[in-house]
Amino acid sequence: MPIRLLLFGLGAALSLVTVDIARAERGFSTALTTPHGLMALLGTGWALLMCALALSRRHSDRRTGLLLFVASYAWFLPEWDNPGTTSSVVFSLGLALNAACPAAVAHAVLAYPGGRLKSWPARTLAAAGYAIAVGVQGMGTAASFRPQAQGCSQCPRNWWAVADAPTRAQNIASWGVQAGTAWLWALIIFLVCRLLTSGAAARRSTGLPTLCALGYFTDVAISYLRSLDRGFLGTDGLDGQLWLAQAGALILLAAALTAEVVRARLRHRELTRMVIDLGDAATPSRLRDAIAERLADPDLQIAYPFGAGNDHVDAAANPVVLPPPDGRAATPLHRGDTHIATLIHRQGLLDDSSAMNELMSGTHMALEHGRLHAECLAQLAALRASGARIVTAGDEERRRLERDVHDGAQQRLVGLALGLRLLRLRSTTPTRRLDLAEQELEQTIAELRRLARGLHPVLLKEAGLAVAVESLGETRDLRIEALPRLRFPDVLESTVYLMVARMSENKATTVHISACDGRLITHLTVAGEMPDLTDLADRITTLEGVLTSRTEHGETRVTAQLPLHCPGPGAVTGP
Repeated sequence: MPIRLLLFGLGAALSLVTVDIARAERGFSTALTTPHGLMALLGTGWALLMCALALSRRHSDRRTGLLLFVASYAWFLPEWDNPGTTSSVVFSLGLALNAACPAAVAHAVLAYPGGRLKSWPARTLAAAGYAIAVGVQGMGTAASFRPQAQGCSQCPRNWWAVADAPTRAQNIASWGVQAGTAWLWALIIFLVCRLLTSGAAARRSTGLPTLCALGYFTDVAISYLRSLDRGFLGTDGLDGQLWLAQAGALILLAAALTAEVVRARLRHRELTRMVIDLGDAATPSRLRDAIAERLADPDLQIAYPFGAGNDHVDAAANPVVLPPPDGRAATPLHRGDTHIATLIHRQGLLDDSSAMNELMSGTHMALEHGRLHAECLAQLAALRASGARIVTAGDEERRRLERDVHDGAQQRLVGLALGLRLLRLRSTTPTRRLDLAEQELEQTIAELRRLARGLHPVLLKEAGLAVAVESLGETRDLRIEALPRLRFPDVLESTVYLMVARMSENKATTVHISACDGRLITHLTVAGEMPDLTDLADRITTLEGVLTSRTEHGETRVTAQLPLHCPGPGAVTGP
């Protein structure tokens, strides 16, 4: 049998025993001397028991449920110090614990939700409550009280009594009332401050129970204030009315906590329906939309961790800045020790830990899928960027080699050719060897120039793609249908130029180049079979482009599409 059922059964038995004890000597019973008191006694005790049973069924509120079981027991115990009882054990427990209910309720409220005292003020208040209620008002007073010595011959034995000192017992009881009054007002101030400084989500889940608890503690504090002059907690008519008010506040507290349990179950059902609706087709965008709808935050973002640092990306692998610069909150979501995602949302939305735990319980698989999907996209983007950087670096190296050939070896050979020409002009006799040397040198210079243009034509960098292709058409069978008079990123211009140069090297070629819809599109038509363009295809793929070809009627048509946003120096500019 679950322990919660045993504790519930114990509470039910205590309620029956309490009614029997109260009826033994009706004049000493607050419940039986107050109108509708018996109904209030049983109704409040059973409300706390039912609430404790409901809370203890939830794993996150199991500790709070146990504390409410204790509070329900403490509610019945003030009736146990009735002299009409025949059990000295019952009578002694009643003397020691007759003021324990406010301390037990305070512990449960301070620890809600979760059942743990999360701050040192809360722990201090909880400990002080038990120390005053049980240590001073209960055990401290009972230790100096022998009922038989005070003329109560029918009273059971007090097992706590170590001496019969009525004056000391009265002084200790008075100190207990004074300390209890101070403790109650400190508790009320703390609860009010905690409620006012908590976030919107926390106020939604704990606000109503806290207000009900404040009503109960205010009623108890008023009762203590009325008892300061007499030095002990009284049982006159007004005290009975305050006791009824305390009973009503506790019933409202139990109802508020039970309503929160019901609301949590409804939230869990909504999460379950959301997971079912997502199903196997839970794309990252649908997941974000579903969570945003669930949390009523249309601007919600999901950021997934990427890499070993503190980098985050969204579902499309776009970088996300954390913490958010617009003042929104960022809540990390963990599954065990694994950081799955970070939700960027409006302030106060996930201040309540139970709401975040419920969200994780329903969506952690979809979030994990989204994290892996975003990580793959980010790795792919990083790989493409790395490839683009390699292509750009290769172009820069070709450009540097072209400059070195042009400014170094080619210039020296041109100087040497001029020197040979001057030497031949100054010679008085024909020198066939000088003529042959000059011819060989001119051929070498021409080949070196062709090599330099093949590495990287100077016109491509200085004048742009259109001028470079037109210059290429002056020496080849190249028919130009259209050329954009714009400047593009260097890596795009070099890629298109290399493609045109390779295709038109030995065959008649038609070229049509245009820029539209954010893409640089090149159409080439060449007679016969297409030459090997494997290296250019890899280059275009690296730049996130597409290369297609088809052969019909003895002609090969090649189309290359390159995105204008691809990485690389330069930008699209006017002519």
